[in-house]
Amino acid sequence: MAAAVSAAAEQEEAGKENVRYASACRDSDYSGDGTKSTHDKLKHIEHNRSMVKTVIQEALNGLIEDLRATHGANLASVVLYGSAAAGDQIELRSDYNLLIALNQITPNDLRSAQAPMREWQRLGHPLPVYFTVEELSDAADVFPIEFHQMAKARVVLYGKDPFEFVHLSDLNLRHQAEYELRSKLIQLRRLYIPASVSVEKLCDLMSDSLASFAALFRAVLLLHGKEAPVSKPDCVRATVKLLNLDPTPFERIFDFRAGENLPQSETEANELFGAYMLQIEIVVEAVDELSMSS
Repeated sequence: MAAAVSAAAEQEEAGKENVRYASACRDSDYSGDGTKSTHDKLKHIEHNRSMVKTVIQEALNGLIEDLRATHGANLASVVLYGSAAAGDQIELRSDYNLLIALNQITPNDLRSAQAPMREWQRLGHPLPVYFTVEELSDAADVFPIEFHQMAKARVVLYGKDPFEFVHLSDLNLRHQAEYELRSKLIQLRRLYIPASVSVEKLCDLMSDSLASFAALFRAVLLLHGKEAPVSKPDCVRATVKLLNLDPTPFERIFDFRAGENLPQSETEANELFGAYMLQIEIVVEAVDELSMSS
């Protein structure tokens, strides 16, 4: 547990360093030669990223030990899934999603996990999802998008691979895909209202929402009989190609997710958002048309 607490403090300090670096980059005009300054800053950010990866690994190791102590022989598997498992996470921004499989789950099992989960949340990560081993076999048709994602990009941190014998069903894939896409589009419109007066808030909104839409684009590709890439940027680019979308807003968002090519004015940021939302609406319409054709 002490390792997890120490890891939280180290990650917080690393986060502060990266925030300071991002601020310095925004404030610098890179006039003159600038080669040495840029090189030094790149070395600095790479050092911080390496530190964050080390902290996360230590935190994961500490969490696994805590879960083993908490659940004992009832702990069947711990699986990392999503961006971190696919290798396209952004340090200090992407979540580390965990699935914990127990042989059986009682309220006491969940209550006893409170202490290790509290430390995990202090690192800024979401609570893991708990399944029984039997439920994983039975629920694939109910959560087709999530299970496809987990099966495609996962790292087994402890125990057996719970997806080794899970049969993935596409029976409800189209319905869930349209529901999730429409729900997130509605949410995107709502959140745009307060964000529309700030370049920073607009960039955060586009960046965060694209990560969510990219996960759903995997389902769009599967519904069209295409292989869905593991990484989110590749999924977006494959969907752009499939549906003949305008790639410009997506590529621009990828740029400033990496801290580059930020909009220089509120007007520019709002125009980019408009182009981005239009492409999302086209994707939703394409999935809806699949419903009518079927």
